[in-house]
Amino acid sequence: MVFDFSSLLRDFITLLVVIDPIGTLPVFYFATAAVPAALHWRFALRAVFVAWIVLIAFLVAGQLLLEGLGLRFGSFQIAGGIVLFIFAMTMIFGESKPQREIEEAGRGDLSGAVFPLAMPSIASPGAMLAIVVLTDNNKNSIPDQLVTAGLLTVILVLTLVLLLLGTYLKKVLGNSGASVISRVMGIILATVAVDAILVGLDAVGVLTVDAPTSQL
Repeated sequence: MVFDFSSLLRDFITLLVVIDPIGTLPVFYFATAAVPAALHWRFALRAVFVAWIVLIAFLVAGQLLLEGLGLRFGSFQIAGGIVLFIFAMTMIFGESKPQREIEEAGRGDLSGAVFPLAMPSIASPGAMLAIVVLTDNNKNSIPDQLVTAGLLTVILVLTLVLLLLGTYLKKVLGNSGASVISRVMGIILATVAVDAILVGLDAVGVLTVDAPTSQL
């Protein structure tokens, strides 16, 4: 097997863009609002591990699933955009949790690591589709697909490191600073979500979007 480094770089950048480790930080801050700081590393680890399982599952069987159900890629983008938009509205307009609720809910509750952090933030519809495209069974051999799996793993490790660093950054900012950042990033996330919906509509032929920038 001969490695094409330009192809590897292209695949790496593609996965980096669609997974968007930096874009997961506002979701991480919001989702860990009710989780003690001492458990943030477990929260981040669980989220990244679940996202890895989901994306590897799509690598192995995603193409067969989509073809079997007759689903279009654009439909995934629209659905993912709607989910993220609803979540972004919660980030922007949601009331801050009272301290008592935070303490009660934070005694080991790591359910938020699965939704919304692992899905649909890290393992977004765009990331799932990118994995399917990059590991097209009709074009790529098993070794090629294993290389893509390796690239995916590297990017998710980078995501984990960033989330762990984000925990320390949140300590510096405090609850008030994290709340402000959460709302500002909620606006950005809403913009990304709307862009994903528009690109999805473009993909299914409902409208034409020039220079799409969505990372989903």
